[in-house]
Parts: sequence; C-alpha cells; structure tokens
Amino acid sequence: MIEKKKTGMFYKEYGWRGAATLFGLFVIALTIIIGAFLVYKGSDTFLKFGHSIWEFLGSAKWEPVDSSEGGGKTGALIFIAGSLVTCGLALVIATPFALGSAVFMTEISPVFGEKVYRPVVEIFAGIPSVVYGWVGLTVLVPWIKALFHRQVGHSVLTAGLVLAVMIFPTITSVSADAIGSVPEECRNAAYGLGSTRWQAIWRVIVPAASSGVVTGIILGLARAFGEALAVAMVIGQTTALPTSIFSTTKTLTTEIAAQMGNAMEGGELKSALWTMALLLFLISLLFISLIHWISGRSGKEKGEK
Repeated sequence: MIEKKKTGMFYKEYGWRGAATLFGLFVIALTIIIGAFLVYKGSDTFLKFGHSIWEFLGSAKWEPVDSSEGGGKTGALIFIAGSLVTCGLALVIATPFALGSAVFMTEISPVFGEKVYRPVVEIFAGIPSVVYGWVGLTVLVPWIKALFHRQVGHSVLTAGLVLAVMIFPTITSVSADAIGSVPEECRNAAYGLGSTRWQAIWRVIVPAASSGVVTGIILGLARAFGEALAVAMVIGQTTALPTSIFSTTKTLTTEIAAQMGNAMEGGELKSALWTMALLLFLISLLFISLIHWISGRSGKEKGEK
C-alpha cells in the first residue's frame, strides 16, 4: 500500500514537472519562431529591394511602392521619431503620478490604498484601448484645441496624455509592489536616526526599491510602444516629422495598423511594414533585457550586502 502511494506521488510529481517544462519550452520555441518569422519577412527590405539599414533608420523619405518591383523610398525615421517623442512624453507625464500613487498606497495610507485605491488603479489597466482612444478623441482633442487655440486638437501632446493614462496602472502597480517589499528594518532604521516620514520615504525606502521602480517604468514604456489604436485616433496621422508637442505625426504601430491590411503581399510596402514590425520586436527584446539586467544587478548588490 505504501509502495503504491509512493509510486503515485512519484508519477504526479514528475508528471507535473514534465508538463510545466513542456509548456515553458513551448513558449520559448514560440518566441523564437515569431522572431525568426519577422526576420524572414522583414529582411526583404534589405535583401530583395536593396535598401540599406541606414536608409531605413535615418531617412524621412517614406514612399514605398506597393508592387514587387520596388524602387521607392523606405525611410522610417518619421515613425521612429513619432514613437520616441510620443512614448517619451507619456513617460514623463505618467511617472511622477504613478510613483506618488505607489508611495501613497504603501506608505501614506496602506489600508485605504490596498482596499480601495489599488482596485481602482487596476480597473484602469483593464479598460480596452479603444475606449481610451474614443474618450481622447471626443473629450481631449476638442479641449486641447480650445485651450491652446490650435487649428486641430490632434497632436503628439494628445497622444502622450492618452498613453500616460494607459501606462499609469502598470508603473503604479509594479512600483507599489517594489516599495512594499522593502524590509521593515530599513524603515525602522531611518526613524531611529531621527528621519521624518517623508525623509524616510524619499531618502531610504524609494532608493531601496529603485530597481523595481525602474522595472515598472520600462514595462510602462514597452506598453506605450506597442499601443496602436488609441494613438491612431488622437495623433493626427500625418506623415511628417514632429517638430513640437503640437505636431501631428505617426508612430510605428499606427502606420503598421493602417497599411498592413491594404498592402500587396510580396510588395515593397508590405516588406517595409514587416521591417517596422521587426524593429518593434527588437525594441521589446531590449526592454526585457534591461529588466533582467536591472533585476540581476539588484540581486548581486543585495548578495554583496
């Protein structure tokens, strides 16, 4: 009887371990397959149509031909600059509010923060992007137009504000978890040295949680780079380099979403769009690598201490 029980436990343990390993390997394989497919499709811009990487990254001339003969211009600098400016502005707007909210829900009012404020923040994360875009189009666009006396309300500023609201929950939740995981001994030591609550927060607790806060910021930036629909509804969709926060422009995701369904298969335009998708994939890998590097560095510092 005991032998049968041990045998059953053995099969259960190694069976679940094998299933978990299989699922993990499947995810890794799927990621590699997606990356390889994007490399295969995106490389046609350089190998089939003869464009250079420097032209794609550094030129603002976007005139690809929707045919298999090619001969157009595939400079994606407009979309790269639009993505960088829009996402950077969203990050600048969202980070202070997100960090302040994380401090509030963990250090200032932890009971209210956990029971009321955190669920409200998480609701924001679950709202579909089309809702953010629609609210931005019907409320924010007219407001920006009237406030700054512009001809149109669509702009980088409007897209940045919409993205800031969208990435706010991500940065807040991750930062709150990081701040909440700071050992209680750090707080007690700060108070024991005569620090006020704010001195303990800004000089001890937040610096101790800095790696987690930076991880939240990077995750929020990754979310911003991948957003297409909400941005497309408020950014103006003009193929031009942004010269100010009131400029209308395009991003990598909005151009892909707008053109991919209409482009001819095997044509220069579709190949250029696949190359932009590959660029977004590489940017995502960069963000993930940064997160792992920061986490590893933080772990080493803790181990040394």
